[in-house]
Amino acid sequence: MALKELYRKEVVPAMMKAFGYRNEMQVPKITKVTINMGVGEATQNADAIEGAVSDLMKIAGQKPVITKAKRSISAFKVRAGMNVGCKVTLRGDRMYDFLEKLFNVVMPRIRDFRGISTDGFDGRGNFSLGLREQIIFPEIEYDKVSKIRGMNITLTTTARTDEEGLFLLKALGMPFRQ
Repeated sequence: MALKELYRKEVVPAMMKAFGYRNEMQVPKITKVTINMGVGEATQNADAIEGAVSDLMKIAGQKPVITKAKRSISAFKVRAGMNVGCKVTLRGDRMYDFLEKLFNVVMPRIRDFRGISTDGFDGRGNFSLGLREQIIFPEIEYDKVSKIRGMNITLTTTARTDEEGLFLLKALGMPFRQ
């Protein structure tokens, strides 16, 4: 069953019962997923950013935006305006497709995976997690990867509290630690 259908048919009624919502529109939902990849070596090697962009494009199915440094940091040899990473924001069907792939295909491929910690909530129901390698995604060919990079994935929800956000993500199938 697709994640969007699962949300409509099972998650919405369960959350209405659990939290006592009177209207379906009160039920929290995921509004967007942001995937961010920082490329620190882009300060010395300008071509490094292109490898990260191509990997992120394969993973997300959408062209990423190159992020630039807001201010200069001399200790890291970064000048304001330099390319320092890339990010992509997914909404709608692409977001649900990505989440389904993340929960069912990618997370089981993580080495020594015992579930995700619930420490990634921000107090307003949004959840962030970090992945150490991009090669756990099935679209990435291991032989063609120039360097192993990590990424941050942020799930933005309309939940007001972490408790509501945790219930929503658990109901959608995110494998949290017991």
